[in-house]
Amino acid sequence: MGRLYRKFFTAAATLSLVIFLLQTLSCRAAAIDDSLPDATLLAQMELRAQQAKPREQCFLYTELVHAMTEVAGHQMLAGETENAAATLKQVQHYAELIHLGLANDTKRLMNAQLLMHHTNRRLDEYVHKAAFEDRETMEATLKQLSRVEDELLNQVFTH
Repeated sequence: MGRLYRKFFTAAATLSLVIFLLQTLSCRAAAIDDSLPDATLLAQMELRAQQAKPREQCFLYTELVHAMTEVAGHQMLAGETENAAATLKQVQHYAELIHLGLANDTKRLMNAQLLMHHTNRRLDEYVHKAAFEDRETMEATLKQLSRVEDELLNQVFTH
């Protein structure tokens, strides 16, 4: 009878932990800001990421990638295809910095992975809304960000 109670309480504790984690993650996902940042905020974010300690750069660059993806999406939808393409090139550059910095002991790795997942979903939405002839750069960026997200997820499970 004692074993049965232990198994029940172990299963109940595990279920409680899973529910708690899911609620925490959904709250964090709900807190992601999809507002359109201005040029000053983007410059501040870039400077903050560049000057951060190496272990903090992964998350800060992920925030920057997310913000710039929102800008590029709005530029594309507004018909500013050249500006959007230039912004997406910057996104690709920062995604490469995230990729290169993953070897460092990163801080807030799970948050970076969740934000990158959200960023990929947002960019995918913009790809589907964009004109067919404007999708090439967006799809290439989406492919790169998906690889970075996969790498982040692998790092989360490694740590």
